[in-house]
Amino acid sequence: MTNERRVLVHPDRAALAASVAARFITTTVDLLHEQGEVNVVLAGGTVAMEVLQAVNTSAARDTIDWNQVTFWWGDERWVPKNNPERNELQARAALLDHIRIPEANIHPFAASDEGVDLDAAAENYAVQLESSSIDGTDLPRFDITFLGVGPDGHVASLFPHQPGIREHSKSVLAVRNSPKAPSERLSLSRPALNSSRCVWMVLAGPDKASALGLALAGASRDEVPVAGIKGRRYTNFFVDREAAAEVPENLTASTF
Repeated sequence: MTNERRVLVHPDRAALAASVAARFITTTVDLLHEQGEVNVVLAGGTVAMEVLQAVNTSAARDTIDWNQVTFWWGDERWVPKNNPERNELQARAALLDHIRIPEANIHPFAASDEGVDLDAAAENYAVQLESSSIDGTDLPRFDITFLGVGPDGHVASLFPHQPGIREHSKSVLAVRNSPKAPSERLSLSRPALNSSRCVWMVLAGPDKASALGLALAGASRDEVPVAGIKGRRYTNFFVDREAAAEVPENLTASTF
């Protein structure tokens, strides 16, 4: 089994979204052929939504049997159900509302107005994850996990110098005092993210260059949380030229 980090550079943001969308479709089709079902963890953020929109508009979209795909989220803002800032709502608008997929295959985090508190919401999501495990662990088999990376190097809602990045006993975290609004969030933990077969990080723009460069140079996960994320088989960084500005040339590729 391989375990490596790979950086694929695209000429611009539009090419990045189109390429990742095409790769997602072909990879998902291949995985469905191999194992019959696929679990995908979705990210929030503008670039992640551009990828989902590109999947939706692709002529190959329905080569995927969406009945056999299950979606989870890496994190969510603790806001009301209909708040447009929810990652869930953005993903539904970009892709999920446009495909034929059973609602039971979509697993959003609870919202702040659904009658549970933040801690209970985290515990409930952990129960959902465990109930979908096929190997006796507390997690499903995550096949593809999408992640964005913040300018400070945060991933999901795991922020620098915050307790969440050091948590190793839980699969889901109730995040408080987030340095990025809103202050309360829900997030998969680092071990949960790292259980993924493949982690796909999608980055665009010059403000991501420093975090990416530091992560690949071996920064500590406490300083740069993305440095602590690694899939079981692959960790792919899909980036545009601006985000790759501080990545050594020997670590980048135009294809793989």
